[in-house]
Amino acid sequence: MHNNAAGTQEPPSGLRDLVVVAFESRRAAELAEMIRRHGGLPVSAPAMREVARENRTELYDYVERLRAGQFDVVLLLTGVGLRNLVQQVGDKFAPQEIAEALRSATLVARGPKPVAALRELGLTPHWVVPEPYTWRELLELLDRHVPVTGKAVAVQEYGLPNEELLEALAQRGASVHRVTIYQWDYPENLAPLRTGIRTILEGKAAVVLFTSANQVYNVWAFVEREFESESDLWRARMQETVVASVGPVCSQALRQHGIEPDLEASPPKMGALMHLVAQQARACLEQKRRK
Repeated sequence: MHNNAAGTQEPPSGLRDLVVVAFESRRAAELAEMIRRHGGLPVSAPAMREVARENRTELYDYVERLRAGQFDVVLLLTGVGLRNLVQQVGDKFAPQEIAEALRSATLVARGPKPVAALRELGLTPHWVVPEPYTWRELLELLDRHVPVTGKAVAVQEYGLPNEELLEALAQRGASVHRVTIYQWDYPENLAPLRTGIRTILEGKAAVVLFTSANQVYNVWAFVEREFESESDLWRARMQETVVASVGPVCSQALRQHGIEPDLEASPPKMGALMHLVAQQARACLEQKRRK
């Protein structure tokens, strides 16, 4: 982190008086406070919420199959997914039973968050996907250390399926079992999301923060649904503002929607994203305005 000559933290001038729209949900208040500390004016517009599955039969079946040793490899794509699994099947399986079931397979964690969730169950993954934790690094790890040809592979998903990952596993000869633990929906209160989008459409936003790929999908779908007549203006405004992405997976989702992110955090974490934005967003904005 850049410090001044006196060794104190950087002054809160990096985002001074800049309006920053953030679509983060779970840590919305924390992110808003980070923006304020850097002098910015936060507009929190939560874009999604996690929704548990109404029919848990498939989740019960998944745990039963784990207990029977029917999966060779389990890919844990998110910590939230594992915690939700434990919660949703808790009426039938105790946490220690789920932990014991998972021990029957080779556990591969996509980064530190599923590692932490496994530790809560007293488990340690056999392999951890390195930064930036995308499906490409996951595949490279499997090819090098855990060949999946002829193996039964369970993929604990997060909201939306990663079709590229699923297809790549199938091409390698794996028998793939998708485990959809929860799904994404819009927040119950849509007013903040509408306000955030309206702030961007009116040209008041200087910076827009995306902290997950699923936010990108939800925001674009919401704009197409509720602001259809202003979709051209939306695309123009997104080109005018500084678009900051939490990491490669999120950036890929933005590119799928025709937006090249101006800033991308490394490592792909919210704190790193805010530090980067505080350091570089103002210069990026001035560069855009000179064009």
